[in-house]
Amino acid sequence: MLLFFSSLPTWAGVLLLVILPTILAMLGPIVVRRFMTLEHLASNNEIAGFKFATVGVIYSVLVAFAVIVVWEKFAEAELSVVQEAGAAATLYRLAASQPNAENARSAINTYLKTTIEDEWPAMARKSRSQRASRALTALYTAVFGLGSNGAIQPAIAADMFRQVDTITQARRVRLHLASGIVPDVLWLVLISGAVLTVAFTFFFATRNLPAQVMMTGILAFLVFMALFVIVSIDLPFTGPAKVGADPLEAVLADFT
Repeated sequence: MLLFFSSLPTWAGVLLLVILPTILAMLGPIVVRRFMTLEHLASNNEIAGFKFATVGVIYSVLVAFAVIVVWEKFAEAELSVVQEAGAAATLYRLAASQPNAENARSAINTYLKTTIEDEWPAMARKSRSQRASRALTALYTAVFGLGSNGAIQPAIAADMFRQVDTITQARRVRLHLASGIVPDVLWLVLISGAVLTVAFTFFFATRNLPAQVMMTGILAFLVFMALFVIVSIDLPFTGPAKVGADPLEAVLADFT
């Protein structure tokens, strides 16, 4: 379900996750008023107001925590791609300075192309590419071949090994983050907390029903908009707000 909502265009996500729930929330006070009198509901205002303040603070802290966590992990996913691109560019330069490193340069090209064309769409589906894994193994083999037969200086070979290790580590980070950041139990708390927080406003009553409906709508809009932000960036490589392969494409364009 999360993958479905994350893959939607922005306008569709806002419609399904913000606009429609807000409209349903605004209908709540109208429906409740049909079954309970104004005087009966108004008697709850004082005690319910105190409890609602407590509920609102608890939920706002929880939402703020979730937003900060997903944003930090989204930034970490971007950083991992930049690190991977930087290591690939350095590896290109090291291999280009060696006369017998054609296999290594070809292996770098293959890995980058496979990652961009095959693994990025796979990560959008919370998966990974076996072709990219095989291309990375071939890259290791090519670099090991250079170091083992003495074709390059030991210092350069050691630096090339470090760059390949950096590529591997950065790839593992982005593959891990591609499966999602927020755990299921936190999603359960966020969604149920949003419903309960908005529904809590139905226990209040004012003589001006349209004003109460608008206040409920404003609260619901803010709550569901916060959830929409979390949904949009919880999968860093899925949907309109995603981490792209631009750094890797730039490296491939610069050295091929």
